[in-house]
Amino acid sequence: MDNMCKNRAMGFFAHPGRHRVAVLVRHGMLVMELGIVTRLFGTAKSADGEPLYEVVTCTPEPGQIRTDADVTISVAHGPEVLAEADTVVIPASSTEYEPSGHDLTEPLARALELIRPEARIASICTGAFVLAAAGLLDGRKATTHWRSALDFQAKFPKVALDPNVLYTDDGNVLTAAGVASGIDLCLHMIRCDHGAAVANEVARGTVVSPHREGGQAQFIRRPVPEPQSSSTATARAWALENLDRPLTLRELAAKEAMSTRTFTRRFRDEVGISALQWLTQQRIERARQLLEETDLPVDKVAAEAGFGTAASLRQHLQAALGVSPSAYRNTFREAV
Repeated sequence: MDNMCKNRAMGFFAHPGRHRVAVLVRHGMLVMELGIVTRLFGTAKSADGEPLYEVVTCTPEPGQIRTDADVTISVAHGPEVLAEADTVVIPASSTEYEPSGHDLTEPLARALELIRPEARIASICTGAFVLAAAGLLDGRKATTHWRSALDFQAKFPKVALDPNVLYTDDGNVLTAAGVASGIDLCLHMIRCDHGAAVANEVARGTVVSPHREGGQAQFIRRPVPEPQSSSTATARAWALENLDRPLTLRELAAKEAMSTRTFTRRFRDEVGISALQWLTQQRIERARQLLEETDLPVDKVAAEAGFGTAASLRQHLQAALGVSPSAYRNTFREAV
């Protein structure tokens, strides 16, 4: 019995108790994006050290798949994998930058029809064109790489495209703007499935930022500060150690021996948002961690995160996530 027959007899996923992630690749696939999905989901583990996901790569027509690099890869699994997947991720392809590259081929269309209605579907970068061509983004909020935004809007006017965010989450359909934001999106899905502790551990092992809000703007034409320029890293590190304090711009600027005006400009150049916006994001992140991992009362969580009062925490969490602290805690306690 050949390998494909064995797969059909046994199922494509070897661990039925784990969340099944299928990565649907095509000719011209971006190697880095496949690596992102495989690495991040593949290293997520429970508190007991057990893998939480199983990742399988598939393609509409099994065989040798061209990549955007000077290598090809052999993909043995066909589209049947999609029928078993809990999450399907569609990375970008370099062919989408060609004149007819946005067209949905017949093999790809047939493959997408195999995805179960209850499965979660995500795209990275121009992989959003595949979802849109299949009608999966009609009436939904989505994003794609900013360079392709105008083409996307012209071709798919029924999609509520937001080209200014890192990723979107609209029910069971998610999209990421580009390669690096694919990392953010995968961590977001892991966090939604298993909480901040698991996602943070995956990020730590991959040496990436554990969390960037999906609504954060894509970094377009943002110049990198000159190497000799002073950095705001010391102030940021100090702020993270003192989030429970009522921090001011003057204090942060003093940590870098800068004027408030210079610090404000340098901070935005380096981080992409204002220092006060960044502080709020970090405090929300701290509050989320405490709500998930501790039994501290909400007012104590608010104090530890630097919001001062439970009412202030409730207001900020509602604005950022659309839920109350208690609802957030209940949701993630059930997920863990």
